[in-house]
Amino acid sequence: MRRQALGAIGGAGALTLPWIVTYLTGMAHGLSTGTVVLVSGLSVLGASFLLAWGAETAEKDVPRAFAIAVLAVLAVAPEYAVDALYAWNAGVFAGTERGVEAGNLAVANMTGANRILIGIGWAGIALFTVFRSGSDSDSAVVNRDGFLADAVSLDRDIGLEIVFLFLATLWAFLVPFNGGIDILDMAFLVGLYVAYIAVVLKGDVDADEAHVGVPAYLQQFPKPQRAITVLTLFGYSGLMIFTAVEPFAHGLEQLGQNVGIPSFFMIQWIAPLASESPELIVVVYLVNKARSTAGFNALISSKLNQWTLLIGTLVVVYSIALGQYGALPFDQKQSGEIWLTAAQSFFAISLLVNFEISVREAIVLLVLFLTQVLSEFLLIRGILELPISDYQLLLVFTGIYLVLGLALFVARRKALGSILHQSAGTVTDAFSSGADQPRGAD
Repeated sequence: MRRQALGAIGGAGALTLPWIVTYLTGMAHGLSTGTVVLVSGLSVLGASFLLAWGAETAEKDVPRAFAIAVLAVLAVAPEYAVDALYAWNAGVFAGTERGVEAGNLAVANMTGANRILIGIGWAGIALFTVFRSGSDSDSAVVNRDGFLADAVSLDRDIGLEIVFLFLATLWAFLVPFNGGIDILDMAFLVGLYVAYIAVVLKGDVDADEAHVGVPAYLQQFPKPQRAITVLTLFGYSGLMIFTAVEPFAHGLEQLGQNVGIPSFFMIQWIAPLASESPELIVVVYLVNKARSTAGFNALISSKLNQWTLLIGTLVVVYSIALGQYGALPFDQKQSGEIWLTAAQSFFAISLLVNFEISVREAIVLLVLFLTQVLSEFLLIRGILELPISDYQLLLVFTGIYLVLGLALFVARRKALGSILHQSAGTVTDAFSSGADQPRGAD
């Protein structure tokens, strides 16, 4: 086991070495766009495996939900970096056309990232889990008779994350009415995530779960050495992802622009797709190890921190760049993007309140996402002619998501009531003195 584990760690680390040399020597400026994309992309791949191994190893010493939350924050750190750059430029150039455009790009990049995480992440991983080779050995896969009736069963302890995400989603519908992302949004959304972390830290360390490969080897270390190893893996992989994803994303943007894809469309969709790649790689790795519940937990945790921390901190970055407090402004089109993103989240949560997602549901989630993106692209390019504007198209899809979500919540009202009651009990237990019940206990 030792030789195989060290070989795997060495192999993942080797994938990051070309980027380290390129980054430290400044060679990236002299390389072609395709080469930069390749080298930085390999680094993201290697760092994603190191990140996943660190999180799995940490589960021996901290509550699994907290380990996954740390994993999620590190994996989506590149998205924070890219979005913060646009928010900063919006503050620096406030009052100018460039500043207005930067503010719109900050919101567009944020909404694109969130919709990709659900439309491709949640839907794609559910389908991959069911249809991958060897899925019969995965206890999370529920086989049922009927057309596309197989489903992925979720860990019921994820109910807490679903409820916090539900609260953040309801708040997001209100954000456009204030004319920008302001201090109230920051207070509520960041406060919500801080409260969530406080609750999961009160949880018990989960019973040992059988791990294989690198995590199994690292968990044999004495606790102090194990803690140092986990922190090293987190720190190194986080640094690699943070430095490599921006040139990876911008390289992809440039390649797309070279073939005629509009810049705004690239920034909303291609850049977030690149910055979300570490998270998707990590989840595919977990699912492929028949740890589908851990993989889905990571995706839901990522959505929660992006839908709270990412939105809430944009106003902080903007205000610092501005030199005084100010709400991050955006135009009517971006209001529609926020409403659509919130509606998609609303519908996705309605799918999970019964702690499973079927193949049919995953396909609907994926098709709705792809249809909206493709329709908007064709409309912008003038290929598709509709009697409505691109803003009105956003509102149409917002309505579709809301109608479907409301119908499911009504049909699953008992499951919704149960998950709310269970989560309320978990929060109460976590903050009451002398509480000793594990997360998820009634």
